[in-house]
Amino acid sequence: MASVGTIVWLSSELMFFAGLFAIYFTLRSVRPDLWEAGTSHLNVPFAFANTTILVISSVWCQFGVAAAERGQGSRTGRLFEFKKWGMREWFVLTYLFGSVFVAGQIMEYAELASHGLTLSASAYTSAFYITTGFHGIHVIGGLLAFLFIIGRSFTTRRYTHRQATGAIVVSYYWHFVDVVWIALFAVIYILQ
Repeated sequence: MASVGTIVWLSSELMFFAGLFAIYFTLRSVRPDLWEAGTSHLNVPFAFANTTILVISSVWCQFGVAAAERGQGSRTGRLFEFKKWGMREWFVLTYLFGSVFVAGQIMEYAELASHGLTLSASAYTSAFYITTGFHGIHVIGGLLAFLFIIGRSFTTRRYTHRQATGAIVVSYYWHFVDVVWIALFAVIYILQ
């Protein structure tokens, strides 16, 4: 039931982000001059590197899910024996990569603001900050969910299917956030 509920909820989130994409496509068709001026200030290589970090975090997340499904909540070997890592270690690594992604977004905002591209500078910058900002809020929500699942892994001696369900549901959300960012990256940074 938790998986089905999460998928239904993510479907509503998909509609929310579809509305944000509509803002971009409308802006591009109505005011191409704003679009051109706004995209000229974007640091595409930095954004690509930041996107790569988020995509890699989804890989780590999936390794954590595989460990959770095996009933392995924590590592059974030494710290650098990656094959013996449990859900906790993979989710900590996912959390760290997700945090680096958020820090990268903040750095990008600071860089754009230093060039006068603030939220209220133009319709383009408003659309940029609203879409990437809402995505950032969703990433932070995912990071909090990872902390919850990691913390819960310390409270159980035996990692069961019930705990694994929590890890799986969080992975659905994280992969959703990842896919939405890939689409945002394509629309914001590639369609110049």
